[in-house]
Amino acid sequence: MTQLQHWAIDPFDIVWKNFFDVNSTFNTIENKINYPVDIYETDKGLRFELAVVGLDKADIDIQVEGDTLRIKHEKQDQEARQYIQRGIAKRSFDLAWKVAIKFNLASLEAKLEKGLLIIDIPYADEQAPKKIKIK
Repeated sequence: MTQLQHWAIDPFDIVWKNFFDVNSTFNTIENKINYPVDIYETDKGLRFELAVVGLDKADIDIQVEGDTLRIKHEKQDQEARQYIQRGIAKRSFDLAWKVAIKFNLASLEAKLEKGLLIIDIPYADEQAPKKIKIK
């Protein structure tokens, strides 16, 4: 299981507070992020996929601060329009995750593909899963 913490909140702390207070401001990660993001572990490491349709590479800022991955986009002011229907969410975002030490944040790779920002973080060499042969 991947060990991620969102905004430096301990998952045990979240569960504990939610158990006693249903209306607590401490919610699970899924309830905190209001931007379309998928995070999953692959055989090579950890993968983040963010829906960034309509954004260019220059519009997105990716930073690594210690064990924290931060992805930002500042929405540029657009001319006022009279919309008939408005369904495309063109909003700013500032997302951050604490990433477990078993992943090497210094070696992350990012690419923009078909409207998805894909960030791959490989396992740290000493932490990568190893297959052990039985003698």
